[in-house]
Amino acid sequence: MQITFAEAEFASKKKQTRRDRLLADLESLVPWAVLEAVIEPHYPKTDGKQGRPAMGLSRMLRMYILQQVMGFSDEGTEDAVYDSAAIQLFMGIDLGRDAVPDATTLLRFRRLLETHNLTRQIFAAVNYQLATQGLYLKEGTVVDATIISAPPSIKNESKSRDPEMRHAKKGNQYYFGMKAHIGVDAASGLVHTMVTTPANAHDVTQAHALLHGEEQEVYGDSGYQGVEKREENKGKKVDWVIAMRHGKRRKLRESGTEEGRLVDKIEQLKSQIRAKVEHPFYWVKVHFGHRKTRYRGLAKNTAQLYSLFALANLFLSKRCMPLAG
Repeated sequence: MQITFAEAEFASKKKQTRRDRLLADLESLVPWAVLEAVIEPHYPKTDGKQGRPAMGLSRMLRMYILQQVMGFSDEGTEDAVYDSAAIQLFMGIDLGRDAVPDATTLLRFRRLLETHNLTRQIFAAVNYQLATQGLYLKEGTVVDATIISAPPSIKNESKSRDPEMRHAKKGNQYYFGMKAHIGVDAASGLVHTMVTTPANAHDVTQAHALLHGEEQEVYGDSGYQGVEKREENKGKKVDWVIAMRHGKRRKLRESGTEEGRLVDKIEQLKSQIRAKVEHPFYWVKVHFGHRKTRYRGLAKNTAQLYSLFALANLFLSKRCMPLAG
């Protein structure tokens, strides 16, 4: 089969870059056919209609996924396709004969996903695929939340901040933005549930929404103290394994008693289990660069977070394969 100039140029490269490895992981990890089946019923059909034909669903999905993992804007994603031979090969584009989707086309595709709640369905489809591989044991859930900052400036067209975001104090620092609350499988560390709230919502108020109903134990940090006494959690047949408050634990540790050493050891074991909940946050905020909201309003940002946590689950699943075996 005859190869294109772009493919010949790419094949002659001597070094595999980090971007090359990322695109190779995306190619192998993302269940493309499954995600296309989720979107296809809502994707515009242009057969027999006048006007410019719609871009192929496969190409637009790849461009959207690329935008999420790279943290690009719409315009930045379009530019990256023109600039990188690796990205062109990933998207199946030959600049000599194929049209590159522009920023506006990507914007419309993203709005299509938001309008029909498709990113949540993508998240569910990815989790179903991982569950069929035996990566969800469902015996325990770890709950936690992270603040995602929003732009606090009023130097914009509306001269106002995002009305759906709120201020919150964490430690000695104030934040303005939203919270992403997640429930992860205690064995694999994969996210099975996510909800979002303004940043001033307390973590404990969302604990009930992060359970899938089959777990026997729920782990949380000291911010979830008293969760079992809340009305919405009464009657739930789970053991709430919540961390001790730092001040109380420090006093017991410094007491030098046998009880203090035993309690400290138990708290260490709890924290080792809870640590798994930080891994999805690390992928979303560090690897994907999503430390700040990109859009206005909870709905649009929630839709993006479903995509990001679905992708984080796929990358985390690489190290969970021995667990499935």
